[in-house]
Amino acid sequence: MENPFSYDHFVGFDWARDHHHVVVVDRQGRVLQQLRFEHSIDGWKAFDELVARYPSSAIAIETSSGVVVEQLFQRQLAVYPVQPRAAKSYRERKAPSGVKDDLLDAWALADALRVDGQQWRRLRPDDPVVLELRLLCRDQVVLIEQQTSLINQLRQALVEYHPALLDAFDDWGSPVAWKFLTEFPTPAKLAKTKDKVRRTILKELGCCRPDTIAQRLAALARPHLVVSDAVVAAKSLFALSLAHQWLALESQLKVYRQRIADLFEKHPDHELFGSLPGAGEKLAPRLLAELGDEERDVTIVQAYAGTAPISFQSGQIHKVRFRQACNKHLRAAVHLWADLSRLRCAWANVYYQQKRREGKSHACALRCLGQRWLKILCKMRSTHARYEEALHTQNQLRHGSWVFQLLPAKG
Repeated sequence: MENPFSYDHFVGFDWARDHHHVVVVDRQGRVLQQLRFEHSIDGWKAFDELVARYPSSAIAIETSSGVVVEQLFQRQLAVYPVQPRAAKSYRERKAPSGVKDDLLDAWALADALRVDGQQWRRLRPDDPVVLELRLLCRDQVVLIEQQTSLINQLRQALVEYHPALLDAFDDWGSPVAWKFLTEFPTPAKLAKTKDKVRRTILKELGCCRPDTIAQRLAALARPHLVVSDAVVAAKSLFALSLAHQWLALESQLKVYRQRIADLFEKHPDHELFGSLPGAGEKLAPRLLAELGDEERDVTIVQAYAGTAPISFQSGQIHKVRFRQACNKHLRAAVHLWADLSRLRCAWANVYYQQKRREGKSHACALRCLGQRWLKILCKMRSTHARYEEALHTQNQLRHGSWVFQLLPAKG
């Protein structure tokens, strides 16, 4: 880690969407220059002229990603990110009264880097494969959330005018249900169609199991309350609009899934992450994308993922609270991974059940399990070895782990 005190000048960068503020201080903390420039080609040229006057400088900024950081990386500048909460405390150090403006924020960041920067970690550009994979995975989650919103809206619409489809299809995450809706958007059209035709359409849409088709046909044949033609006309049009949106999103998500799989396959650690129990083809790329290529200490990784709690102790008071400052995307991926790992690993399920017996909530128990999994993952990355259940069991038994003492004896 580079020592920021080796720099001669320190730059505080307060960014916004359309303009930015910059303050430069020297080693003694004297303000040498201030600049407000627009987020445009001409504005960044003015910034380049300023930076050229101070070649030995480091930049403190209240973000670790985005278009501004990308511009700073293109200029090969030393960037040190600051957490928003830390930036607030640095500002309050300069203005205890609560005064706030953009230049004050930039000055506070520059002086904080000068005074406290020896403990900060310099931000490094990500590998292009990892960066693209991270952005794709995050955008994929956004599209999935939009699909979920469409499903919830459709369920409410069907309750009001077409409950037969709700009884027949309980999984609206499948294209089969949505395509069937486009075939029979109204109860009247469904009633005019014979069971033989319905069966044929269900087979064509992908319902191949005879018992599933029979259950759906029985649900469609049950009588339901009749609603007015006006409600049917309005809500059926709304339902069809939702269906077209969902199907369009699903087609785009197929493209995302393929692109993510291709990028994940290119990374040299894809087999390592792919061997993690419960990660699978969806979570393994997310974990790799959020952790990146840089190998970090296990305690840093656990704090970054939000599994490590915050401890507060003063005198006889000792409290432990949930960590808020972390990578939210990584925390969500680790939460899902830990939950799914219980189905694949006996020791993971035993560990989770023991935490539940200790009185911890479901989410807290999964964070504890995720904390343990991240320790294993960091060891795997340092040794460049895949996860092997037998090897892990052997190591834990050798160290006398309490988890494996609770496992039921085989045979």
